[in-house]
Amino acid sequence: MAARRRILTGDRPTGPLHIGHYVGSLSNRVQLQDAYECFFIVADVHTLTTRPEKHHLDALHDNIRQVVLDYLAVGIDPERSTIFVQSAIPETFELNTLLGMLVTVPRLERVPTVKEMAQHEHLDALPFGLLGYPVLQAADILLPRADLVPVGKDNESHLEVTREICRRFNKLYGPIFPEPGTLLGDVPSLLGTDGQAKMSKSLDNTIYLADDTATVQRRVMGMYTDPKRVRADIPGTVEGNPVFQYHDAFNPDAAEVADLKDRYRRGAVGDVEVKRKLARALNAFLEPIRERRAAYAADPERIEAIIDAGNAHMRRQAQETMAQVRAAMGLKFAAAAGALAGA
Repeated sequence: MAARRRILTGDRPTGPLHIGHYVGSLSNRVQLQDAYECFFIVADVHTLTTRPEKHHLDALHDNIRQVVLDYLAVGIDPERSTIFVQSAIPETFELNTLLGMLVTVPRLERVPTVKEMAQHEHLDALPFGLLGYPVLQAADILLPRADLVPVGKDNESHLEVTREICRRFNKLYGPIFPEPGTLLGDVPSLLGTDGQAKMSKSLDNTIYLADDTATVQRRVMGMYTDPKRVRADIPGTVEGNPVFQYHDAFNPDAAEVADLKDRYRRGAVGDVEVKRKLARALNAFLEPIRERRAAYAADPERIEAIIDAGNAHMRRQAQETMAQVRAAMGLKFAAAAGALAGA
């Protein structure tokens, strides 16, 4: 029987995940577990690129646990997929150093999301680690020799850097790594509740997977809609309206959504009705996720065991990859040191 192709994707542990993460990537991960060998990384080292302060590091352990809880709650199965923490895999740092020799500074400076991240964090200068973010991401992807990376649309440029590094390594040293492809979610990005930008914890325009019924209701009722619509009898715009974007993503009643859109365009329905029906649909979607999350959260030792098992499995894969990398590059002393470390 042929080995299954591999998937690698993950998240920075900056807090609990929201419905934007779900439509952008999490839903794909759940669906692909049976068809692929899945590796899901909680990328704690990546948080240091913009948040190296001690108080951020102090929050990492709990944030990692929150992300893992969200993974399990949406249906990621630790019996079928590997959930691991980036900093628990020391081979990541070795491969990151080696891959960094194969890419230029001007190439990294052209990655648009690097500058966007710096601006978002109000950084006056670009830290070396942030500039090298795509290289560390390449190490994450190539270490388990992933074939496919499910991502949000805003991360496509990072994956192109990974592919370029992969091709250069294979050309110089031999075909060690498969060149990873991308898989976009059905809804690659989701506007925040303010209608101005994608969901972000810092902008407080999110609906979290763990939000309770009342919180979802409150956030939906406060959502941005069509600013020109000061009365219910004024025809409104559906396109680009986040309320209807959420209906499309989370309301399974297609006839109801079509009716609401038609009446909204004609000025025959108020925002209150549209939002109440959205809140109902969102809470129906989130309720089983909340229940699974609560069940896992009630057993913290089980969460730690899942993380430990995932780290151990990924470490074995990483050691195997680095043995091939060192042999291909002719790094004999590094190969000997690696063998001692794995003993």
